[in-house]
Amino acid sequence: MEKKKVLHIVEAFGGGVYTFMEALVNGMAKDFDVTVAYALRSQTPEDFKERFDDSVKFILVENFTRSISLVKDLRALSEIRQIIKQVQPDVIHLHSSKAGVLGRLGVNCKKYKVYYTPHGYAFLKQDDSGLKRKIYEWIEWICARTRSTVVAVSKGEYEATLKLTSRATYINNGIDMKHLSAMAGESSNAEKSAKDKLKIGTIGRVCYQKNPSFFNAVAEKFPEHEFVWVGEGELLGELTSLNISVTGWMDRSKTMQLLQEMDVFLLPSLWEGLPISLLEAMFLKKICIVSNVIGNRDVIKSGVNGFVGDSVEDFVSVIQDILDGKIDTVQIANNAYEDVLREYNTEVMVQKYKELYRA
Repeated sequence: MEKKKVLHIVEAFGGGVYTFMEALVNGMAKDFDVTVAYALRSQTPEDFKERFDDSVKFILVENFTRSISLVKDLRALSEIRQIIKQVQPDVIHLHSSKAGVLGRLGVNCKKYKVYYTPHGYAFLKQDDSGLKRKIYEWIEWICARTRSTVVAVSKGEYEATLKLTSRATYINNGIDMKHLSAMAGESSNAEKSAKDKLKIGTIGRVCYQKNPSFFNAVAEKFPEHEFVWVGEGELLGELTSLNISVTGWMDRSKTMQLLQEMDVFLLPSLWEGLPISLLEAMFLKKICIVSNVIGNRDVIKSGVNGFVGDSVEDFVSVIQDILDGKIDTVQIANNAYEDVLREYNTEVMVQKYKELYRA
């Protein structure tokens, strides 16, 4: 029986979106004929093709850019149309804002089955002006008038989508547990209660979204404890506390080993879709303290499988309670781990996407 052809179009081929794509595409490569049209980013692994199933085909969209450029965007749109004509897919799946806009405006959504996953809407970004965010929201509303379906990565993102269109569903992000276990090594989830020294960290680009000034403020409250930021970015200058070490970008295996060494995982983001790094930390039984935004609060139930905070004081209070032995960290960590096993893993995620593409 001939396999259905699925074309993924993704400009943001790095970071969490790349991790998502690797898991999704590899999970369905045996059941579908998969092509990925992509753009290179600084975070895209140099050996990324070796990490995918041999049957997966890749096409570089040379004019894809992260920023808005009328000339390059029109050229990228032309490339996308040529790729669709070449591949003749049964299903087109667009990932992130740039691909989502160009794809939905440039593709005949009546002829093709088209899905779009925002991976965090641009109009939720806090580093843009109110006017710019309104423009982004208006563009998303216009694009949502096409016969495409939005597939959100979390319940919160789905609820934001319903303000734009009723043609929507959601499938929670998931992680590859077997691969993650192999990279992270043996678990050393010793009790964290009443511990003299904690290793506290995060993973991601040092940028406005990830809120490095907030992370720095928390670190300053615990000068005797070690803080680590795995990643790099334009706001490195905001990480001034002497107990913070910044590793720069590491390969995935090393990143997971560093995550395994942490006792507490912080994610004070200003906005999210559904962060892969958070799911990975939960699976590795880290105590997770996150900001109260879409994605984070969809996964973390405060006091049950982690903690949600609104302020530096909230984060500091949880860490101090861990140090004072007031929190059953083993139970919290186990609850988080069980949630990933039940809902936020690639086996569940991939199966739901297969059903969606075949519907």
